[in-house]
Amino acid sequence: MLVTVVSLVVLTAAGYGWSTFRALAGSIVTSDVLSGGEPQTGAPSRTITALVVGVDSRTDAQGRPLPRDVLDKMHAGPDDGQLNTDTIILLRIPADPGKPVVAVSFPRDSYVKLAGDYGTHKINSAYGRAVTDATRTLQDRGLDAETVRRQALEAGRKALVATVTQLTGIVVDHYAEINLAGFVELTDAIGGVPVCLTEPVDDARYSGAVLPAGPQTLDGANALAFVRQRHGLEGGDLDRITRQQAYMAGLANTLLGGGALADPATVQRLLRIIGRYVVLDQGWDLDQLVGQVRRVSASNVEFHTIPTLGSDLSTPYDGVAVQIDADEVRTFVRSTLDGLPVPTTSVAPTTAPTRTAPPTAPPTTGRTSAPVTTGVTTGSATTTEPQPITGATVPCVS
Repeated sequence: MLVTVVSLVVLTAAGYGWSTFRALAGSIVTSDVLSGGEPQTGAPSRTITALVVGVDSRTDAQGRPLPRDVLDKMHAGPDDGQLNTDTIILLRIPADPGKPVVAVSFPRDSYVKLAGDYGTHKINSAYGRAVTDATRTLQDRGLDAETVRRQALEAGRKALVATVTQLTGIVVDHYAEINLAGFVELTDAIGGVPVCLTEPVDDARYSGAVLPAGPQTLDGANALAFVRQRHGLEGGDLDRITRQQAYMAGLANTLLGGGALADPATVQRLLRIIGRYVVLDQGWDLDQLVGQVRRVSASNVEFHTIPTLGSDLSTPYDGVAVQIDADEVRTFVRSTLDGLPVPTTSVAPTTAPTRTAPPTAPPTTGRTSAPVTTGVTTGSATTTEPQPITGATVPCVS
């Protein structure tokens, strides 16, 4: 979404105008995930909250299978037929230009009550469970394959939005979704994204991440490996969230401060990629959004993670999950997005016993996770990051 908006700003500044953008963006896939949403026109003075989602999909936005060579380049692994949302972020773009743009990440394995009748499971399975159920129902009605695919995906998106809203109490104004191949091609189109590692990594067997220590600029395939690595990280999925935020900080630094999009040809190439791999809700008012993002600097973009109780929660059907306290998550998210002080919490000793989740309904979709060794504190109190990652610099992470 950030790439899309900055592309619009550059096109307008270059004198290409809205007609050029509309022609290039006409192929962008839209969704009625937020049914009834209407664009809010007028001056850029409305605070926007968007749900930004990364989907573990082996197709493009139109449902066409990705080529084998593309999948191999991404170390995507076999297609198990499931759709998991492995990146889930609430993004707040304020009306007041003096306030920061704030992103809050949700670990994909957060064990939460899903919207609907699905019980308590990992948050990243909400999308896939709804897609599976809707597919069966629509097929029983005798609908054609394309209609089934399209309507089932809409059901998945709506289930995820409802789950996030139920957990946080935050109303989602807009929705943006991208899959693995889109992430790779967008990164390549802007000439790579800068990151920094405190030590070298070798995760060739799983994510494909084989990277040296120190500052470096990653191309698309290596950037995907960087943000997907979980094995070998002390905090498992929680450390992967930090990787994702470090990537986004480098992206913000590049787009908003580095002049990477000064070439209109690059912007047009980006928009063509977005048309293939990005899904936006139908209610976006591009004029308003561009007006607000024009005023944003990289140093005024913050990335946070919801508080957790540890990543060693043993569940009946979902393997090991990340335990959260829903009330504390709601307080944290609302306080962080609204710029209010977040209540402090004490950190319990790391010797607390492994917890077991209460029984819930067996899963109809979703993969089972193996146990993860983590250095994140576990106990009755939540943990939060000492300070948020921002786009002001490229942070060095483990």
